[in-house]
Amino acid sequence: MKPFIPGQILPTTVVGSFPAEPRRTLRSLLDPFHEAVCQAVDAQISAGITIISDGQVRGDMIGTFASKLPGIRGKDVIGKVMPSGQTITTKDTRYARTRHQYVKGVVTGPSSLSHGLHLNTPNYRSRDELIPDIADALSIEARALGELGITMLQIDEPIFSTGVADLDLGRTAIKQIAQQVSMPVCLHVCGPLTRIIDDYVRMPVQVLDFEGSVDPENLSSLSSRDLNGKYIGYGCVDSSTAKLEDLETVITRIRTGVEELGAERLILDPDCGLRMLSWDVAFAKLSRLCEAAAVVRSETGSDDHQ
Repeated sequence: MKPFIPGQILPTTVVGSFPAEPRRTLRSLLDPFHEAVCQAVDAQISAGITIISDGQVRGDMIGTFASKLPGIRGKDVIGKVMPSGQTITTKDTRYARTRHQYVKGVVTGPSSLSHGLHLNTPNYRSRDELIPDIADALSIEARALGELGITMLQIDEPIFSTGVADLDLGRTAIKQIAQQVSMPVCLHVCGPLTRIIDDYVRMPVQVLDFEGSVDPENLSSLSSRDLNGKYIGYGCVDSSTAKLEDLETVITRIRTGVEELGAERLILDPDCGLRMLSWDVAFAKLSRLCEAAAVVRSETGSDDHQ
């Protein structure tokens, strides 16, 4: 298959979030998080990341979206959930696009968002009834992100691996969002995939992203399935600890991924977001990822590509 980025073997990316370090500047009086966005974008570029994000510095994955949707107050659903009157993440993603050629847009998936909220309204008897309305709202956000010329739209559904979510309903919601954009869609799922692997590989997306460092069995589970031409976002740096893996450990993980799935299929990233780590540690982990990727690229004869 063709590499995800033309001419680039083993491109690197992020799952999305980066530590926020707000600074007091004149501009911060109008937008307290603008400097944090700039820092996050600069850090990813400096580390050598191929496909960056806006850093997701404005809040957690639930609150960032829930706070903008009518029908939700705090984390309580108080009425029918409707699309926001304004886009939620396009401002920061647009800035990232001015700084780098390859940028991913990121939205929290409808299933994970619904399970992160409390139902305090007779409009919904269950979270499953809430999911389609959230998908409607996020479809508008996805369309707006697509119009910015992003390289990839990522949908985060960590809830999928827990056994709590209805995966058939989740698949329908993801399909609804994915239909709004023309670029590839990535589905990020945290945790062990073994018990959901058949549903996972059938998801209507072009990229499947997973944790491969803390859950190495995920890689072998995928390698035994027909991936139908899907690319794999392979987490090969542990984002759950501040400890920095040595270079050889990350190189070994990448080599294993190449052996199992082929270099052209892989997009390399940390297991999950880096938001809970310190800035220095997060930057070091991204730099280590890019350093290891360069070594394995050189072994494939493609060391001239980032």
